[in-house]
This record gives sequence, C-alpha cells and structure tokens, in this order.
Amino acid sequence: PMIEVKNLKKSYGSYEALHGISFTVEAGHIYGFLGPNGAGKSTTMNIITGCLAASDGTVTINGHDILREPIEAKKCIGYLPEQPPLYLDMKVTEYLEFVGRAKGLRGSELYSQIDEVIDLTDLASVHNRLIKNLSKGYRQRVGIAQAMLGNPEIIILDEPTVGLDPIQIIEIRELIKSLSESHTVILSSHIMQEISAVCDRIMIITGGRLVADDTIEGLLDTYSSTVRLELTARTTKERLESVLSGISGIIEESYEDTENSGICTAEITYFVSCDIRDEVWHRLVDNHITLLSMVPHVMSLEDIFISLTTAPAPIEEPVQTLGTFADDGNDDYGNDNGYNDDNDKNQTTDDGDDDDYKPLFS
Repeated sequence: PMIEVKNLKKSYGSYEALHGISFTVEAGHIYGFLGPNGAGKSTTMNIITGCLAASDGTVTINGHDILREPIEAKKCIGYLPEQPPLYLDMKVTEYLEFVGRAKGLRGSELYSQIDEVIDLTDLASVHNRLIKNLSKGYRQRVGIAQAMLGNPEIIILDEPTVGLDPIQIIEIRELIKSLSESHTVILSSHIMQEISAVCDRIMIITGGRLVADDTIEGLLDTYSSTVRLELTARTTKERLESVLSGISGIIEESYEDTENSGICTAEITYFVSCDIRDEVWHRLVDNHITLLSMVPHVMSLEDIFISLTTAPAPIEEPVQTLGTFADDGNDDYGNDNGYNDDNDKNQTTDDGDDDDYKPLFS
C-alpha cells in the first residue's frame, strides 16, 4: 500500500482525538476522507504528513515510517492544509520557486516542474501576480500547485473547496480528478456531495473512530438494504391499511388521512430483496382504489453518512485553569477587597494604599 496506518491515537491531555484508527491507501485511487466537523480528519492528515506527532500507532508512507524516516516519507507526499501555506507578498512563480527549492529541486528540473504545475492548475494567466491579489479560488490552485512540486506519489488535500463559490468548486473538483491520472489522492471533507463527485473509495470518521472504509457501491450495498415507499391513494386510512395488510417483506408501515377529504398517505419500509410495488399496485386495482403516487426512497450516501456519524455529543476537553490562590487570612487576594499583602509573593503588592493596586498578571 502507498499509506498504511495502524492503531493511530492522538490525545491532548485527557481529551482523546483519535481512538486507534487503522486503514490502508492503495495506489491509483481518489480516497474521500469524510466526517463531520471535529471528527479528527485534520488531525489524521497532519499526523500522516508528519506535521503532528501521534500519541501511539504507526504511519508508513510508501514503505517509509513517518517517524523513523521522515525525509524519505515526506518526499512521497504533497500536502495542501485547510489553510494554504501561502506567502501573500510573493508572486505566484516566486512562491512556487521558493517551495520547489525547499523540496530540493534545482536548475532546469525546478523550472520545468514549475511550468508543468502552472499548466496543470491553470495558473498561467496569473503567474506574475501577487498572491494577495488573487481570488480564493486561485489561491487554492496555487496551494495545489505547491503540493504537486517534487512529483510526489501521494497528494493530500484537506478541505480544498471550503469558502469557494459554486463555479470555483466545480473547477477544483475537475482539477482533483485530473490529478488521479498520475497520483494517489486523499481528499478530506465533510461534504458528501463533494466526496461522491470525485472519489472512488470512502473512509468515514466520527468521534476519532473510523466507522466505514469501502467503495461507494460497497457502502450502498451494505447499508441500503431497505426501501421506504411513500404512497398516496384516494381512500381512507382504515381501508388502505386493510387492503395492504399481510404483504410479505414489509418491515414497518404507517397510514394517515390527509387534510384533503378521501385521500390517505402511507409510508411503508421493506427489504430491497422483496420489492412489494407490484403487489401493492395489484391490490389497489383489485379493490378499485385510485393510486395517486408511489415513490420509493433507497438510502442515499448522505443518509448513510448521517446514520454512521450521528452519535452522542463527545465529552468536551476540560478547561485548564491557572490554579487557585491561598488566603492566609490577611488582607490579600482571598478577601473581598481583592488586594494582596506582602506575604503573598508573585501576586500583587499592597502597601496599605488602595491607589497603587497592581492588577494580577499585568
């Protein structure tokens, strides 16, 4: 595998951000790393790229351990953080030259790669402009361009379309698709539509735990085992319930009369393997009931995402305090007037006059 993550954990004091996640990334795919805000996506990306140390577990990049062989491992990765690491007072080409030199590129190879990434990211029209004068969409392109320098096998993009307008989002998505022709791509996001539009494998993380790792088709096959059928007919609730009772494969059903007199709605959940629509239609026709609508709803990727990531609120990280102050019984911090006497060192000093009170931590 291009990336192998084993039992990855990360703690901040008593708060555990990652709970021992494991996964592999194979060459030639676009992986979607999906999860709600605060799920641990950016923490995982920062550990994989060597920007953050793990509390436990291992990360291997193309055979190189990120801790034992950091330089060799990082050569295999191009990384675009959620906040692109741009120097706004540089021109686009100046910045790319700076990044290329930092990655060890020199001479004709450096300028050849700069020309290549400018062409691939469509930056030719702005290559001589200051980055601070570029739109957010073009800044993202510059960020992706710097990630591509050095021709890494793996490109990691953390929330690359956040804050972009719809046209810019489409353009960046097309750019990401083109990257997969010569790179393995990991795209971190919390937007289901974005992941489904460009990725062929999906990993879902929530609460610091990996809860799914499969292709889109595999996820749908695994979790879309039922269908919810919405039905409207010109009849009463009691009659519709009587006519449809006893159909094999039904898991759950509910019937309700609408405000329109003589019209009833029903919601019927059944297994995908037992398509009941033919039998429902025939029963209604045989009983001279007019069918107004019948709409099946199969569980979508968004439904699966919501189902997998809906969980009790995580325990918040405890707030660290500066400690407490002791009261020696004198006229100091522990008393109502808020002043210290000379016996309380490293706090404030009170010489008996209220006008020279020195605030704490000034």
